[in-house]
Amino acid sequence: MLAEARGLFELNSSLLLSPLLLRAPKGDGHPVLALPGFLASDISMAPMRRYLRELGYDAHAWNMGRNFGGVASKRGALRDLVRSIYESTGRKVSLVGWSLGGVYARDLAVQMPEIVRSVITLGSPFANDIRATNATRLYEALSGETVDDFPEIRAAIAGDLPVPATSIYSRTDGIVNWRTSLLRPSATAENIEVYFASHIGLGVNPAALWAVADRLAQPEGKFKHFDRSGPFAIAYGPPENAQS
Repeated sequence: MLAEARGLFELNSSLLLSPLLLRAPKGDGHPVLALPGFLASDISMAPMRRYLRELGYDAHAWNMGRNFGGVASKRGALRDLVRSIYESTGRKVSLVGWSLGGVYARDLAVQMPEIVRSVITLGSPFANDIRATNATRLYEALSGETVDDFPEIRAAIAGDLPVPATSIYSRTDGIVNWRTSLLRPSATAENIEVYFASHIGLGVNPAALWAVADRLAQPEGKFKHFDRSGPFAIAYGPPENAQS
């Protein structure tokens, strides 16, 4: 956890590398909802939203204040938010969630596959033993929910999604055990490891930002696994079929 301070370095790196980051594939203007992590607010996702707008996406904040948790209790409000964006734009909504925000995103995809275009999570604990994080007790204290509540919701979030899904994670995450961020790879689902990224910095890490932009640029209804040959190739772990 002490090494999480390197998140500031990741943010500064993205600022320095912004000309390179803007060479990412351009967006098609579809809406993208950015969901913040536990205890974070829309401010934490501001660099992500700004970057996506520069690339041509219609980036939205969640406008629900600080995220004090509550996967079950926030379901209704989040459904209303996604539906409102869909109805106002007439286009399916991509969801980008950091940490707990990614858990919300996966839950929304399970509930609303007809209007969710894709899901991208960043350091999100949704699989395996989700108690293996450094924030579980605090989450339970502040949200009023335990991670063992609503097992059917947990199982659905951890399972295969009905929409394309990408999980971006780091084995050097100081908050979330990286094993809880691994989805089951398939023709429309993938894991992308970012070397040496922190949990706090994952949403502003330049290699992670590039991967998010690349994934969002895929045509609706189509999915191709991430190509690690781009400008940040050295920052990514090998494709899963090459991992031990």
